[in-house]
Amino acid sequence: MSHKDAEDFASMALSLHEESTLDETVDRVLDFATKAVACDHAGVLFVHAKSQVETVAATHDTVARLDRVQVEHQQGPDLEVLRRPADWVVVSDTRTEERWPAWTREVAQAGFRSMLGIRLYTSSAAIGSLNFYAAAADHFTPEDVDVANIFARHAAVALSAARETANLWRAIDARRLIGQAQGILMERFAIDADQAFAVLRRYSQDRNLKLHHVAERLIATRRLPE
Repeated sequence: MSHKDAEDFASMALSLHEESTLDETVDRVLDFATKAVACDHAGVLFVHAKSQVETVAATHDTVARLDRVQVEHQQGPDLEVLRRPADWVVVSDTRTEERWPAWTREVAQAGFRSMLGIRLYTSSAAIGSLNFYAAAADHFTPEDVDVANIFARHAAVALSAARETANLWRAIDARRLIGQAQGILMERFAIDADQAFAVLRRYSQDRNLKLHHVAERLIATRRLPE
């Protein structure tokens, strides 16, 4: 890496930590990642509760489709770096790779011969993976792996912070909705706040709906869910 490249890389890494929304942070990570590591396409995968994975950003729909193939077959490099103590996985040639046959077959048919998967993690947990694809075999070099790993550390911290902020705002919005719904029930049925909350909770449990979804429907329709 030249001195100029190193300066550009440092600037990219620092700008990831600027205050922004989760979507903006994800888009910035993907944009900078493809500038830091030469590739044809890339994507960002998140791990959610109960080990559910989701492609939150990709430079092409094919990347998201290949991620779904891994989930469907429960095999692939993304799942490998998320489930095992490996910071990265390199696939040199999908036509000869034997570790994940169902996935590599799909990737080769999609026109990709090489793949680099980097785990995104903080000190507390793995939050996802950063994935690079290339049409040529043996595309990713040891330097690419080193650069991607360093970048991923900055990206993981920025993404984790943005996700925590987004979750906090969702929680605040949910509480606001529930409070509004309680007010509607209190006025309509002359009950107190605790009783109104109990009504919402009962509907939530009986209909297997999240509490804030019950509240949202009540506010929109002025009726409890059927």
